[in-house]
Amino acid sequence: MHYLSPKMVCEAKIVADDHEAIQGTKKDTRMISSSQMWPHLSSAASLSLLSTMEEAAKEHVYIREFHPSNQEIACRIFYEGILERIPSTAFRGLKYQPPIQLLYMLLTIMCFVVTKSLLLTCCLPILLVGLRYYYSRKVILSYLEYALHTDMSDIEQYYMRPPGSCFWVAVLDGNVVGIVAARGNEEDNAVELRRMSVDSNYRGKGIAKALGRKVLEFAMLNNYSSVVLGTTAVKMAAHKLYESLGFKHVGIIEGYTLPGMTHSLLERMFFQLRYHRYCLQLREE
Repeated sequence: MHYLSPKMVCEAKIVADDHEAIQGTKKDTRMISSSQMWPHLSSAASLSLLSTMEEAAKEHVYIREFHPSNQEIACRIFYEGILERIPSTAFRGLKYQPPIQLLYMLLTIMCFVVTKSLLLTCCLPILLVGLRYYYSRKVILSYLEYALHTDMSDIEQYYMRPPGSCFWVAVLDGNVVGIVAARGNEEDNAVELRRMSVDSNYRGKGIAKALGRKVLEFAMLNNYSSVVLGTTAVKMAAHKLYESLGFKHVGIIEGYTLPGMTHSLLERMFFQLRYHRYCLQLREE
């Protein structure tokens, strides 16, 4: 399959709240004065209008290719984004684990039967939830260590040099505020959307959607037949984002294993993951 070089996929400028298709190229622009643009406006009115335009420009998100100078900030955004999943996995994740809920209920009942202590029985659920948080943190930190020593340790080498892959950053007001990667698979003629994350201080501006659209654009330009992704995210906002981009939910893997897991009995009792698979079919093979 013939791939376009990642350098040939042009930088896109996206208005964060715009829900139209993203632009494929970034056109050269020439700065002109406000008096040239609005010659009939008074000086005060011209300055006011220019100030309004500058404020609006802050909402413009630029998606551009990764540069080695972005390595540290990209790793930080990725690290912080994954860390946020610890409480969601520990607490919200229990909602989707009926067998574990039943186990915790039986342990609580057994505690009361054995000890006859209402105080100990009431404290046990707090202990169980605390253990869930402890093991969620332990496993996710191990996974982060693994990721930061594999593909995220050298983004240039892993994503920018191989054909059919790329890594982008989202820039808002001069700051890198989001990341996303595409990893091609020639055997399946599919590209995997990976490592999507947005700085928590800049969410709600459509940045994640803009990053996702960039991967779809890349897949179409390189003649991939589909885009796939997998996520262990518990929050519904992440799943709604993928669906808004056109992805279809194609399956769940219960008891998903992350790198760094020890599979001990306690770990299996207090840490569980559901791995959701999504696919967007671009064309039929």
